[in-house]
Amino acid sequence: MDRKQFIKASVVTAGAGILLGSCNNQTATTQDITSLIQKKYNWKMVTTWPPNFPVLGEACQLFADWVDQMSLGQMKIKVYGAGELIPGLEVFDAVSSGAAEMGNGAAYYWAGKSPATQFFAAVPFGMNAQQMNAWIYSGGGLALWQELYKKFGLIAFPAGNTTMQMGGWFNKEINTIDDFKGLKMRIPGLGGKVLTKAGGTAVLSSGNEIYTNLERGVIDATEWIGPYHDYVMGFHKIAKYYYSPGWHEPGSVLENMFNLKEFEALPAHLKVILETASARMNLWVISEFEAKNNEYLNKIKAEKGVELRKFSPEILQILKKYTDEVLHEMAATDAFTKKVYDSFNTFRNDIKSWAAYSEKLYHEL
Repeated sequence: MDRKQFIKASVVTAGAGILLGSCNNQTATTQDITSLIQKKYNWKMVTTWPPNFPVLGEACQLFADWVDQMSLGQMKIKVYGAGELIPGLEVFDAVSSGAAEMGNGAAYYWAGKSPATQFFAAVPFGMNAQQMNAWIYSGGGLALWQELYKKFGLIAFPAGNTTMQMGGWFNKEINTIDDFKGLKMRIPGLGGKVLTKAGGTAVLSSGNEIYTNLERGVIDATEWIGPYHDYVMGFHKIAKYYYSPGWHEPGSVLENMFNLKEFEALPAHLKVILETASARMNLWVISEFEAKNNEYLNKIKAEKGVELRKFSPEILQILKKYTDEVLHEMAATDAFTKKVYDSFNTFRNDIKSWAAYSEKLYHEL
């Protein structure tokens, strides 16, 4: 028996309990199980990110590679960047309809489908990456997320987090809250609604459109992610002021979504592989951002003509007040959104107490 045959035989033996549950026939034979393993799956993954985009696009390809390796080649996933197969902001509909078996993006892009989607991506003045993972994996968030997406024929899993973001690039100083009035800014999700309350105009555009829109004056400012991506995108070449903190996205969750019908039709071991590879992707993305952002912040500091600024405490307090208003208004839109809001808000308030005795004290040293 050669190595490949040995591995397949081992999988059959070790995974028999899982695979038996995938068969309709309760008296499934080894031949039935082997047949399940030998069936090949070729899936398409559509993404909201530009093709081969650092970290975000890289993670999608890594995910496809991991699934290929863990399934011993039984499942292969072809990754398509935004615009290669469909526009970046059509991922949700493409996967929901079955045009693609899976997609990768961020849930706040689908706020038009349900306001509740935004809680599974980023909430202004919300939780950081570690806390978001805690809510999703261990605080009931994932069950709510999957309950919501099931209505659209989807199932989702966390697949990364951008960690704490920067506040954005501006071509004018933001010294008071009034400086947001009339400002056209690329900012998605709930942060966009808060900006609107401050008198600005929120513009939603996919990543591959931002540089051109800022350069041509279609927008006056943009947020994106953090120093690494912002430097790669070249925003330091066309905007002068770089503000922090990223009040609008303190820990933005990324997602892998799957067409529910296609996902449920898979044998059990492939479902586990997709969920496990998503969890590995989640950890890899968080780690990569943390490792890169410090390095590239120093690069940005060295660029001539760029000024790092901080939003004043007064501005942040007003933005937080607007955020509370936005969240209360949104929770009143429908019962399910309120259900998610209550879960999120309760967990956030509770975990603040722990953070006050742990992370906060440590970082004040």
